[in-house]
Amino acid sequence: MRRRAFIGLLAGTATWPLAARAQHPVMPVIGFLHPSSPAAFDVNGFRRGLVETGYIEGNNVVVEYRWAENDYERLPSLAADLVRRKVTVIVATGGSRTALTAQAATKTIPVVFMVGVDPVKFGLVVSLNRPGGNLTGIAILETELMPKLLELLHELMPNAPKFAVLVNPGNTGHASVLANLQTIARKLGHQLLLLNATSSSELNAGFETLVEERARGLMVLSDAFFFSQSERIAALAIRYSVRAIYPDRKYVVAGGLMSYAPNNVDTDRLVGNYAGRILKGEKPADLPVMRPTRFELVINLKAARSLGLEIPATVLARADEVIE
Repeated sequence: MRRRAFIGLLAGTATWPLAARAQHPVMPVIGFLHPSSPAAFDVNGFRRGLVETGYIEGNNVVVEYRWAENDYERLPSLAADLVRRKVTVIVATGGSRTALTAQAATKTIPVVFMVGVDPVKFGLVVSLNRPGGNLTGIAILETELMPKLLELLHELMPNAPKFAVLVNPGNTGHASVLANLQTIARKLGHQLLLLNATSSSELNAGFETLVEERARGLMVLSDAFFFSQSERIAALAIRYSVRAIYPDRKYVVAGGLMSYAPNNVDTDRLVGNYAGRILKGEKPADLPVMRPTRFELVINLKAARSLGLEIPATVLARADEVIE
């Protein structure tokens, strides 16, 4: 082979990988941060939102999942790992602590959150309409939602002197929710017994305390750990003959009495949609914080019968779903 032809062949071989990479660009990476576990959280709603914007996981986008396994103290290291990974966007769902952790970890990578608190009061965004920084997302505003649960519990047992509230002291959003609940409970004529729980053993102890204190009903606050223990909590409520209301349909499907909550698949879809829109070039600062508009009342009549409870007709008439 002539020298000139050989050199030309080498040059073509050297540039081939560059041409191949140009034809197959590196896929964007979404960092998914959550305080719970993959067994407890269904990501299908999130993936559906991505598909709406043209992204399919494993096809044209990569998702790096980081689960804290119900240990909030792990969140900072998991968030830092995603930042080192140089992901394109971080999805921080599962509550305010996850969002605040992601905010502390980066001021440049876009973050899409799902919180139950007012994101303005917690310093996540400047305003709901114009977030102004690198964060935006979905806010359920549990200070408005949780009183609805208390009012429903009141309709079931208007003369009960005391209700219990299941609280996770590690959840940064629960303090503001409780302050509002205490005020409403007094107006309705009820005392509130706070039951703190961060582990399975504390859940058992909490129900024992509830019985000892003769609380007639139970409210479960929205929390990733409680959500991961939904079947256990629902079973404990039936075992101890406690009339409980929950912040998610999953508890009722597991055998719990009643829930009032936004449709989780829909809210998760909104998170995925925002993540996809950011991948396409939109900025978090320009994407208003969204609030769910669809709330569902779900009632389990089998649980009601086992508790010896007759659901008032006025409550049944408002139910979006009744499980027989």
